Amino acid sequence: MKVSILGTGCAKCDKLYATTRQALDELGLDAELEKVSGIQEILAFGVMMTPALAVDGEIKVVGKVPALDEIKEMLS
Repeated sequence: MKVSILGTGCAKCDKLYATTRQALDELGLDAELEKVSGIQEILAFGVMMTPALAVDGEIKVVGKVPALDEIKEMLS
């Protein structure tokens, strides 16, 4: 599984990364977690607002930081 956090480095982007890392750890999932910060790379996902979360290339959330439980649901 490849999980991507799309964002330019804002506080919300960092929070989404940290919360997603926590969700992966608590679920015991072996996933690659990456930050995508280049504008062109973000736009290639079709995302116009950050932060965003993608799982295996599929956008799951845009423009907000979901709660830990919501992220866990998206990952399982």
